Amino acid sequence: MTTSLDIVLWVVIPYVCLVVFIGGHAWRYTYDKFGWTTRSSQLYESRLLRWGSPLFHFGILAVFAGHVMGLAIPKSWTDAVGISETAYHVMAVGIGLLAGLATLVGMTLLIYRRRTTGPVFSATTRMDKAMYLVLATVIMLGLWNTVGSSLLSLSGEYNYREGVSVWFRGIFTFQLHPELMAAAPLSFQAHGMAAMAIFALWPFTRLVHVFSAPLFYLWRPYVVYRAKSDRFGARAARPGWDRSERTRR
Repeated sequence: MTTSLDIVLWVVIPYVCLVVFIGGHAWRYTYDKFGWTTRSSQLYESRLLRWGSPLFHFGILAVFAGHVMGLAIPKSWTDAVGISETAYHVMAVGIGLLAGLATLVGMTLLIYRRRTTGPVFSATTRMDKAMYLVLATVIMLGLWNTVGSSLLSLSGEYNYREGVSVWFRGIFTFQLHPELMAAAPLSFQAHGMAAMAIFALWPFTRLVHVFSAPLFYLWRPYVVYRAKSDRFGARAARPGWDRSERTRR
């Protein structure tokens, strides 16, 4: 039975976060274009950044791809192309665990760097701290669901593809199923709420740089460079700039 609290948690809040996510980006781009940046701090410290940034970014991309496959692609589609439930389970757990650990290690290095490097810490805003806290919560809950629920079966034989995934797709197709999330294990509910929180915070943090990737570099024309000739007489020398005899030898 669906209660009023279930409707608030799994229908109202998701749509509120979605509106804030879209509207917040539109507002930020309109009124804060100069703040639409990561506020790069590479000049202050690069040793930890060299390791933490690739681990975090490549890990989070793999996590995102795994969530697209797990939440957006119905089970019937993977069954239709011949991917068995066992094969999908092994792939999801293996890749998800590696991606989650890489993301967590990378973020830990970045937070440690930000806290121990004076100029970087001074440039850290309150929204940055809130973003790191919520994002860390999302990642750790996701790892717990992967390890605890999938490997150790601490939450029983719960199949999120028939519960959480159906609820998630229903938000965008307006076929709402709050009862599915209400019946999900507590760890999945907490992961869902934390994920909605990070999407609501997204437009007001440095995460907006995700939508500023310089993709136009892929098809922009080449920049032509021409070397200046070193031969004497190639261009008339300007007064005061003649080479000395020592330079000529």
